[in-house]
Amino acid sequence: MHQLDPLSPAPDISHPGVVASDITKKFASAVGTLVPGELVKDEHFTLFESVAALEIMDSKMDSGALAQGESLDEEYDVSRDLLPEEILGIIDQLLCLEMAWHLGYPLSQTLFTSVYIESLMKPRPNTIDEADFDRHAQDGEKQPKLLFVLRAYCIGLLKGCCFVNEQVKDELYYEEEDFVSNTYDRCLLYDISVEHITSLLQKARNDLRTINTVAKDISAALDLRLELRMAFLRASDLSTLRKANPDSLKMPWIQMSGLLEHINKQHSLAKPVPEAFSTKLQRRLASTMPPRPMVQPSFEESYGHFKRLFQDGIDIMDVLKYAEPQSLLTFVSTFQARKPQPLVYVRTLLQSLLFKEMVVLGNYSIRQIIDHDLSIVVLPCAPQIDPSFDRIELPMDPRHQTAAQMEIFRQRVAEHYLDIFRIFCQNRCRVRRTLCHNIQEWDGLQADVEEIDQLLQIALDEKPLPAEEGNSSLGYALPLSSWAYLYKLRQMEWIVQLGFELDIYQTDELAGMYWYLNYLAKTRAQHGDRIKSFTMRNLNEARLDNKASSVQQPPYTLAKEREYLQSLAYIRVTMLDAASTWEFADGLCCLYTALQRFNLISPPPRPYGSDPLRYDLRMKPFRTIALPQLPSYADFTRATAQPDVSTADLLRYAENAVGGARKGYEALGKMPDTQTFSVNAHDRWTGNVRNCLKAAIAAGVAVSTLQRAYEAAMAAASKKGDVGAGAQIKEEDLEIGVKVEVPPPGKGYHNWWIVPKLVATPSTHRG
Repeated sequence: MHQLDPLSPAPDISHPGVVASDITKKFASAVGTLVPGELVKDEHFTLFESVAALEIMDSKMDSGALAQGESLDEEYDVSRDLLPEEILGIIDQLLCLEMAWHLGYPLSQTLFTSVYIESLMKPRPNTIDEADFDRHAQDGEKQPKLLFVLRAYCIGLLKGCCFVNEQVKDELYYEEEDFVSNTYDRCLLYDISVEHITSLLQKARNDLRTINTVAKDISAALDLRLELRMAFLRASDLSTLRKANPDSLKMPWIQMSGLLEHINKQHSLAKPVPEAFSTKLQRRLASTMPPRPMVQPSFEESYGHFKRLFQDGIDIMDVLKYAEPQSLLTFVSTFQARKPQPLVYVRTLLQSLLFKEMVVLGNYSIRQIIDHDLSIVVLPCAPQIDPSFDRIELPMDPRHQTAAQMEIFRQRVAEHYLDIFRIFCQNRCRVRRTLCHNIQEWDGLQADVEEIDQLLQIALDEKPLPAEEGNSSLGYALPLSSWAYLYKLRQMEWIVQLGFELDIYQTDELAGMYWYLNYLAKTRAQHGDRIKSFTMRNLNEARLDNKASSVQQPPYTLAKEREYLQSLAYIRVTMLDAASTWEFADGLCCLYTALQRFNLISPPPRPYGSDPLRYDLRMKPFRTIALPQLPSYADFTRATAQPDVSTADLLRYAENAVGGARKGYEALGKMPDTQTFSVNAHDRWTGNVRNCLKAAIAAGVAVSTLQRAYEAAMAAASKKGDVGAGAQIKEEDLEIGVKVEVPPPGKGYHNWWIVPKLVATPSTHRG
């Protein structure tokens, strides 16, 4: 039998020698003989071919599948004449599609569905003159009258998208979560300079003003949209000038924010042109993705997103107003915690401002930032960070040894230190996930730098804390290890707190997780007290040495006094924040434990899980951490349930703890930005503290409500005679007369403090 050439072309069915026959009925009859699940396999028809065959003519998978009477390519004429209102409508729709791209949808479903955008990019233009809708157009008199406005806008839009895309790709982001940078083999006018495009936009604005046949309101609306594109290009271009005055870098963002308000009011003048956008253009893109529908938020929704984008752009420029590292960390963490979350473009722009080319804020080396941080937290006026030691070249000199060990320390911690700032530039879910990995690195870092501490003890002839001060158990200061430990504890707290914000824990787990947060915060407060003891010793010694100073010793200056006081201020606010956190967490733990005792909170059915397994799951990020040691499941359960404490005492503990937290937050809210280390972010920081205070007040109300309900239920049970002589009332059988409403994250006063709302219910008791 003659073998067919597998590469031979398909037969021409229109040939006179070919007779086509309909085999549908025969095929259906043959299929009917097969039992369900039975397959017919041909050795020449592979699995790949069979799967590919399933996609053919499936509109969800085959971009070439055509409906009845549909053409393969879009037949829209980009050289058609448009009304001014229609040009305005196309521009406004492009604004909506641009925002959809910023929100994380691919260009294939947003801007690349525009026929005008596609005609500009294909074939690829190399000059500004080649970037035109119709490359074969005749002289300008024969072109539509106002098409130059749309052309200038689209070119400015593509260049702005090019800036955004390159900015995002240069920094850390997660494409599957935040942003799609794929351009599908389109250039986004990368080779055309921004100066030429800005000149084109300005020329279009000038030419538009010379046309008297267009209504003034529509002409003004078109002009404002061209101005918006110019301002966006200027804002993106200026963002690379980190050494410039931050207030001057804000100006384009402020300008765009003002323009947006006018654009929003003018939107009613626009006339939509839906035929200028088509998903058929996806067939031309270099993509393996199946066809997807166009994503277009409403103009009102896009306006809200753009408004926040421009405001965020204004706010992030304040990061360049450097005060000290702790305020910088406060700025980044509070900015990223905004709701709604800043868009990925702003977050990557913040990364660029922070440490582009490994220069912090465009002016400071990483060493300067780390040394400044150390001087605030653990080493005020310390020889370890004295820059003059770098000039000592004698190997046996203790100053040379100190400088060498500190350089090893900086190289070891630099990447992990900057990672904390970089992590807080991600989305909230990714922040928690990355912190879970980062604490493992900081745990190892703490052990490594402790060895450096021990070597520095010898080089500097450090003495332990004297026994007569009552702190002999503290031993040596170990400042570098203490610094790493403090940062590790803060990250561990953030992980637990973000778990509440992201709704990771179920209601019956809240008591246990708040107990663990209390455990971490208490450890941080105790560690802060340890750091304070050594700082106070060094301060007292410095003051005493100044009174009995000799010529050889450097004088104790006012600058050194300020540095010590700044360090003590940081320790004070750290301990106050930790104490407020541990008190509040302790109070909520007691409150949720009491609610569980009354069966007001019940665990959902978990046929495939158990409490020990769930504990292992929740504590997995902390399992390998050496310090603080993870409590065993038995200790965790006992500390959470507190079986030896009566419910009345438990509620009193909760009342006192929540009251202590409220006083702590009140004190924090009254402190200035320099003492709370929130310079340039004080409004956001105080807003966060106020929300914590509101949550603490609400928790106090919940505790008081439950106390009154419990006392009333106990009195009613005793009066009714439910309790025999010498017997005790079973708390789970009490009719408390309240129901619990646990607000979902984002609906309470603070995302980290899930405060239950207790609502009275009609009593079922009868007199």
